[in-house]
Amino acid sequence: MSSRSTIQHVVPLEEWNAAPDRPYAPASLAKDGFVHCSPDAETTLAVINAFHRTAPRPLLTLVLAEDRLASRLEWEAAAPVPPPGVPESTLFPHVFGPLDRDAVERVLEVQWDEQGQATGLRDVS
Repeated sequence: MSSRSTIQHVVPLEEWNAAPDRPYAPASLAKDGFVHCSPDAETTLAVINAFHRTAPRPLLTLVLAEDRLASRLEWEAAAPVPPPGVPESTLFPHVFGPLDRDAVERVLEVQWDEQGQATGLRDVS
């Protein structure tokens, strides 16, 4: 569906570093059957503010090259609805398997304001 070349996935630093020699498989892979990702930074920030505000920090965003993922990637509508501020027509990338570490192009750290809102992403790699 997509002409995009990268997607983004949110992960706490401790979780990302837990098994650096293995592909990353978050709990959502076992629970939902896929890894939740976002199509761009703006959508990623909306997802963080809707679902990850209480996640352990530092919180990272992995920028993944679609063409380096070994697992199947599908673009699907949010169910039941996308997070606040994201158009209903937005499709979300879902990866149906672990994330290959060599697919990570960049690692970004989530920046927070005083009210605990995610406001930006800072390059750390």
